[in-house]
Amino acid sequence: MGEGGLTSLTAVVSPPSPPRPLARRRRRRPVLPRLAHFASFGAPGVLVYLCFVMAPILISFGYSLTNYNPFNPPVKFVGFDNYGLLFTDSQFLTALQVTTILTLIVVIVPNVLGLGVALLLDRKGRLYNALRSVFFTPVILSSVVVSIVWSRLLDDRGPLNSLLRALGVAHPPGWLSDPDLALYSVASIVCWQMLGFCVVVYLAGLQGVPAELLEAAEIDGAGPVRRFRAVTWPLLAPSLTITTVVLLISAFKTYDYVKVITNGGPGSGATATIAFDVLQTGFDSNHVGYASAMAVSMLVIVAVVTTVVLTFLRRREVDL
Repeated sequence: MGEGGLTSLTAVVSPPSPPRPLARRRRRRPVLPRLAHFASFGAPGVLVYLCFVMAPILISFGYSLTNYNPFNPPVKFVGFDNYGLLFTDSQFLTALQVTTILTLIVVIVPNVLGLGVALLLDRKGRLYNALRSVFFTPVILSSVVVSIVWSRLLDDRGPLNSLLRALGVAHPPGWLSDPDLALYSVASIVCWQMLGFCVVVYLAGLQGVPAELLEAAEIDGAGPVRRFRAVTWPLLAPSLTITTVVLLISAFKTYDYVKVITNGGPGSGATATIAFDVLQTGFDSNHVGYASAMAVSMLVIVAVVTTVVLTFLRRREVDL
């Protein structure tokens, strides 16, 4: 090959590039300082949870395995005998039935009425803002105050029955004295107070519905009912989850309404819920061990039902 060829070859071949320096490895921060950092923020909340939630649950479970009665020592370990008695105790089974009926009413009625009221109040204006405050006011009232007021209104000689007599009803119903009506009267009072909570939650959900979707559905020829079913109702799934779970837990542990309004009556436990039965057994009858078994059983029932309902509702949210 001639000199020209060598010259061109030399021009094409470039010298090898120098080796690239190895990338520096990032030094990982020590673990202990990071753990101390997170513990400084999380420790107070964890301590409060352990002291005021987990510790009482564990203590109650320990009492439930004994025949503890503060006025009848000594304390004996009975194992799970208290839990076995629950399945044959007619009083507990009646309380479970009453609690179930009350829970179903309190979960369904405020949800349905709250959604309807929220749809009516989902407008701009001072009047609607004032009505929102009116509907939410019962939520911030004490349940004891609400119970006292309604027990006076629904008394046999109260304003409601006096009005019915003035209208010609000779024998007005005994709202709180009739065993067939007392439970539904108590449930109605609970629903009345919880209605405002559902209204506020559904109003927040309605205001989060994109206006573009509703306008597009209206352009496609969908009427109000169709727009609600296809657009609004699916987007209210998170609101339905919140209201259902909160109402479920609140209704299942109802005690103060029953204590103030009917004291578990009329008759033999017509309105006695499990929570009412637990406190009656533990503090009036002093059977702390058996009452603790009832409380632990109520906790398990609430946890299982809430988990099932929450799983179903959250799955509905995911499938949208």
